[in-house]
Amino acid sequence: MKVFSPILACLALAVVASHAALSPEQYWSYKLPNTPMPKAVKEILHPGGGGVNVNTGKGKPGGDTHVNVGGKGVGVNTGKPGGGTHVNVGDPFNYLYAASETQIHEDPNVALFFLEKDMHPGATMSLHFTENTEKSAFLPYQTAQKIPFSSDKLPEIFNKFSVKPGSLKAEMMKNTITECEQPAIEGEEKYCATSLESMIDYSISKLGKVDQAVSTEVEKQTPMQKYTIAAGVQKMTDDKAVVCHKQNYAYAVFYCHKSETTRAYMVPLEGADGTKAKAVAVCHTDTSAWNPKHLAFQVLKVEPGTIPVCHFLPRDHIVWVPK
Repeated sequence: MKVFSPILACLALAVVASHAALSPEQYWSYKLPNTPMPKAVKEILHPGGGGVNVNTGKGKPGGDTHVNVGGKGVGVNTGKPGGGTHVNVGDPFNYLYAASETQIHEDPNVALFFLEKDMHPGATMSLHFTENTEKSAFLPYQTAQKIPFSSDKLPEIFNKFSVKPGSLKAEMMKNTITECEQPAIEGEEKYCATSLESMIDYSISKLGKVDQAVSTEVEKQTPMQKYTIAAGVQKMTDDKAVVCHKQNYAYAVFYCHKSETTRAYMVPLEGADGTKAKAVAVCHTDTSAWNPKHLAFQVLKVEPGTIPVCHFLPRDHIVWVPK
C-alpha cells in the first residue's frame, strides 16, 4: 500500500515549479501568490515591440539581429559637437559614484532627490518622471543563465547581440557590467538580476516573505512640471527593503541592493496640468558610506551621514517590501 508523504509531495511541487517548467508570470504567481505584479514588471514582460533578439550564430557584422539598448537612459552624455559620444557612468542610484558637472545640470533625475522633512501634503516639487526609451525585455531564466555576464566575456556578449564594440550601446552594456561587478557600499548587499525569476529569488532570500513589490505610476508622460503632494502618503517599510534599478543593457537587467537603513513610501502626487501619479519614494537614513560628491549631496547641499536623503524612483524601478 502506498503511503502519502507530505515531504515527497512538496518535492514534486518544487520540481514542477522549477524555472524550466514555468513562464516568468507563472513563476511570479507561484512564488508570490498574494503579491500583485507592479506595472513596471508587466511592461517589461510585454514591452510592445521592444523584444530581445539573441544572435545564436557567428554574428555577422551588420546582420539583421537587432537589440534595443536605448539611447536616453540615465547618464548618457553625447558630449560637445565634434567631441564624440561617450557614456557618463555616474548612475545616480549607485551611491559610490561622484556626479559630474554635466550630470548636475542635465540629468533629469536631479529633480528626484529631496529631504524627508519636505515630504508632506501640500509640498510642491518640480519633477520629471521620464519614460525610459530602452524597451528591453526580460529573458527567460534558462536563457539568461546560458549567456555570460562578466567584463572578461564582453567580446562574446557583443557578438551574441550583434553590438559593435566601441559603439554607444557597447559602452552602456560595458558600464552596466562594471557597476554590477563593483563591491557594495558598506551596510548594503547588492546583486544584478538578469531575469525576473532571479530578481524574485534574490528579494525573497533577503526579505523572507515579500509583502509588496511596487513601482512609480504616472497617468501620462509629461514634461518637467510642478507636482503637489496629496493627502495619503503611505509608509511601506521603516527599515529593510530591496530596491531594484533597471539598467541599460541588451535585455532587462536590474541592479538590486538590500539595505537595513531604508524607509519606503508611496506618495500621491498631482501635477500642475492635473496629471496624477503614485510615486515610490525611498529615504536612506544612513548615507555615511556614500561618495561625498554623490549627486544627492551636491543638489541638496548636505553632508554624508547627516540627515536622511530621499529620492523618487523612475517608473521602471521596483521596491520590494517585507511582511
